[in-house]
Amino acid sequence: MASSSASFTSKFLSGLVASAILVQVTTAGDPDILSDFIVPPSVTNVDGSFFTFTGLRSLLSSQAQQPQAFQISKVRMVEFPALNGQSVSYAVLQFPGGTANPPHTHLRASELLYLVDGYLQVGFVDTTNKLYFQTLQTGDIFVFPKGLVHFQYNVAGQKTAVAISAFGSADSGTVSLPTTLFSTGIDDNILAKAFKTDINTIQALKKGLSP
Repeated sequence: MASSSASFTSKFLSGLVASAILVQVTTAGDPDILSDFIVPPSVTNVDGSFFTFTGLRSLLSSQAQQPQAFQISKVRMVEFPALNGQSVSYAVLQFPGGTANPPHTHLRASELLYLVDGYLQVGFVDTTNKLYFQTLQTGDIFVFPKGLVHFQYNVAGQKTAVAISAFGSADSGTVSLPTTLFSTGIDDNILAKAFKTDINTIQALKKGLSP
């Protein structure tokens, strides 16, 4: 078990290093700033701690539990204020077997996904409605162009897949299609017409997305 944990830690850290390098080539979605960095008004003392994020330590703890559902750990400007103005952010994605990150978009940034462990089927749809997809293996990298609808799915039955995503924005602006369409109060009649179905089907979809 210890050997397995050490192997995962090694892969995880190599993923962070790789994505840190790769994020430099993404197209930044944030405006340039006129200072070295931005300090929130509530912060009165700036030292090394301000530029340090410790929120991912729990993922590498020997006590860490495997998630039962898809789980995302975000490192954006909201969680890590030092990212404000730096045009970078991270997310760690954990996919138990058979789980998916539903179709979504990032309005302000491209995404570079590095698969730390496991297998993932990934894809995106361009503005001509063409689907590009691939099944990734451990160590593979896939880019999702800025603003395009994309998804990730763990095709393995039992094994958990872990990926690290780097973004060219301090807050990439995620829009989840299922949530946006069925959990924001859009009229059932409009959705039924848009999807060429009936209101009962739309209501069933909404119920399925309820917490």
